[in-house]
Amino acid sequence: MAHIKFGTDGWRGVIAEDFTFAGVQKVALATGRYFAKHKLAKNGIVIGYDARFLSKEFAHCAAQVIASMGVKVMLSEKISPTQMVS
Repeated sequence: MAHIKFGTDGWRGVIAEDFTFAGVQKVALATGRYFAKHKLAKNGIVIGYDARFLSKEFAHCAAQVIASMGVKVMLSEKISPTQMVS
């Protein structure tokens, strides 16, 4: 798996090289652990996606991992701008 790099605009990378389902699962697992550690699970997390290739599938992958850790997940039903979920 490629090294995950976060910059000022978030996680950047080429899909299937730097940005993969395995990487999404790794970040989602870390996010779920953070929510558990800080007792935020009941507050929940909002996950959205945009029109880019596989964005919806990556969002669903992250949502499944985080929900499996007992965190309430609110997943967008359609493409949404970042401002809508931030």
